[in-house]
Amino acid sequence: MNQLTGVERLAALLRESGRTVALTGAGISVPSGIPDFRSPGTGLWEKVDPMEVAHIDVFLNDPARFWSYYRPRFGMLSDKVPNPAHRALARLEEQGMLDAVVTQNIDTLHRKAGSRKVVEVHGTIDTGSCWTCGRTYPRDDIESLFDPEGIARCACGGHVKPDVVLFGEMLPETAMLEAHALCERADLLLCVGTSLEVYPVAGLPSVTRSAGGAVAIVTKGPTPYDADAEVRLDGDVVEELEALLRLL
Repeated sequence: MNQLTGVERLAALLRESGRTVALTGAGISVPSGIPDFRSPGTGLWEKVDPMEVAHIDVFLNDPARFWSYYRPRFGMLSDKVPNPAHRALARLEEQGMLDAVVTQNIDTLHRKAGSRKVVEVHGTIDTGSCWTCGRTYPRDDIESLFDPEGIARCACGGHVKPDVVLFGEMLPETAMLEAHALCERADLLLCVGTSLEVYPVAGLPSVTRSAGGAVAIVTKGPTPYDADAEVRLDGDVVEELEALLRLL
């Protein structure tokens, strides 16, 4: 099966599907200039151990060290814009061919691209909340909260944490329940830019398949579901999704 045939088969699946959900990971945001986590040479975790900077214990026990990593990430993500792959999914939703996007990404680019139904199962970098009183701050206001030690402090004196899921934390229950329900009802789960290796999100394709739905995968590199996918495309996510739109 060549690539064009694969795109044509994916287009046919979308036309036939009554309910389609997209599941996205870091790979869809790479064309926007946001490195993924594990790619050789560019991955975020290649030069730093995430357990030493992005773990909830680090935030609780050494917030200055935590923010020395996360504060630059706030700045790095603030000027990033959606790429054509994000916009393609928003376009599919606009055309009534996509019900929702479930994303592992914290970068908010799906919403910026115009997607209306977005479930952010790993949280969002758009806000931060006080660990003591629960007050929430927009991302643009967090920079003004840093003290001379480089720690973001709430007006109450408590430590402010980005509203993202850190290592050692559970995923937000409400978001995961919604994602599970969407995938269970889906006739087609379109997985884009995700290695499908990080649980519990990596279990969502099994939810769709167990309920009788189909799985399609558009991502570089192998995934555990390749043999089970109705369509498997491994080209550039922008090129693949733009080709898909041209066929619909």
